[in-house]
Amino acid sequence: MARPRIALLNAAHDAANTRRNFRRELDAALVEFHAATGELPNGYDFDALVITGSRSSVYWDEEWIPPLIEYVATATDRGIPTLGVCYGHQVLAEALGGRVAGMDDFELGYSEITHHGDELFAGIDEEFTVFTSHGDAVVELPPGAELLAENEYGIHAFRDGHNWGLQFHPEYDMETAADVADGKRDRIGDARVDAAIAGITPENYAAACEVKQVFRNFTEYVRDVSGLTADGSAPDRAVAEPRADD
Repeated sequence: MARPRIALLNAAHDAANTRRNFRRELDAALVEFHAATGELPNGYDFDALVITGSRSSVYWDEEWIPPLIEYVATATDRGIPTLGVCYGHQVLAEALGGRVAGMDDFELGYSEITHHGDELFAGIDEEFTVFTSHGDAVVELPPGAELLAENEYGIHAFRDGHNWGLQFHPEYDMETAADVADGKRDRIGDARVDAAIAGITPENYAAACEVKQVFRNFTEYVRDVSGLTADGSAPDRAVAEPRADD
């Protein structure tokens, strides 16, 4: 089966865990760019984009963040399917005209989330378990976007055309979950971190593996809209021509 060519915009500051996780989960020819150091593609010749998590906030005054949001905005405007995860979900929301803000609380550990149906969630139970780690949230969806999943902490997934945002982390393995949780001690205290780490069990991880199906669903969607043939060519790419003001 043809593998789509996907730009992986790695926004993690320590990129190793993120690289390992996404390369394991995405059945695609990944071209990686370390967005957190300012590295972005110099064009849009991809079947899709995937934007990863980060310890940054989209509203921080860091010079690499506005160009990332602008690149994503242009890519989505050109019709390139995009999947944003955690920070990437927030970048996508901002790029499409939504709004992100800091939360009064912090969500960390395995959580229960409810989805409302969409092809990205095909094969996944309506209520599912997944690891979460975020102190920011999408508080206003982009105009015309559809809410797809939520819990008591707020929006956990949305769709806007070819684009999906996921606040949770379907890509995490147990090692990454423990590393990320341990790094939150200064922010939320030892007691909450220890509780989250105690919850990183084989049983919880096995339950969370169900939602990894979103990656297979996304890459299958990308194959369909990109018109990939058996030999991997894409004669009918679903990418619009550049706008006149590009």
